[in-house]
Amino acid sequence: MTTSGTRAAHRPSRRQWVIEAATELFATQPPDEVTVADIAARAEMTSAAVYYHFSSKDQVLVEGMRVFAAALRAQLESLTEAHTPGSGIGPEVIALLAWLGEHRSAATVFFVSSAGMSQEAELLRHEIRTQLLEELVRLVRKDRGPVTDAEAAVTGLGVLALLENSAISQIRGDEVYRALGHRAFTEEVQRLADRITGAQD
Repeated sequence: MTTSGTRAAHRPSRRQWVIEAATELFATQPPDEVTVADIAARAEMTSAAVYYHFSSKDQVLVEGMRVFAAALRAQLESLTEAHTPGSGIGPEVIALLAWLGEHRSAATVFFVSSAGMSQEAELLRHEIRTQLLEELVRLVRKDRGPVTDAEAAVTGLGVLALLENSAISQIRGDEVYRALGHRAFTEEVQRLADRITGAQD
């Protein structure tokens, strides 16, 4: 987004401007403290223009989460398609962590800032979590070959929990992340992902 008051000729839609501006704000401030006026100022438009596209700031929050989640799902699907069977899924988990690092503001909103913000946000988070789990189960099956439904589901759930907690640790820069440093942290996450799926060291 530009900050000079003029926008690039090939800019995203005004609706996308609102989502991007709100995401930047929600990532750095508690969402309940952000106002529509704040979003409008960040997006370089009026509050009325924001309300033209969204009925409330909560709707902006949820729509931003939805856009981010769709991109995250697409990234995981792409990694699953490219995966070499029998090679362990640690590299895919690390690739997802790296992608989340590249989309830090949106990842912060999705995994941290929006938690408990609204019922709609929680329902969306549950829906996306289910979709991610389904794709992780597909990745586990592709890597390991024939496994029972129960084993694939439990393994996928373990990998999802690892991914979510690692993402939150990385986003927050918590004690574990700081103590290990980025490189050692990602190496440990990769090892854990491969251990969860039964890959050999």
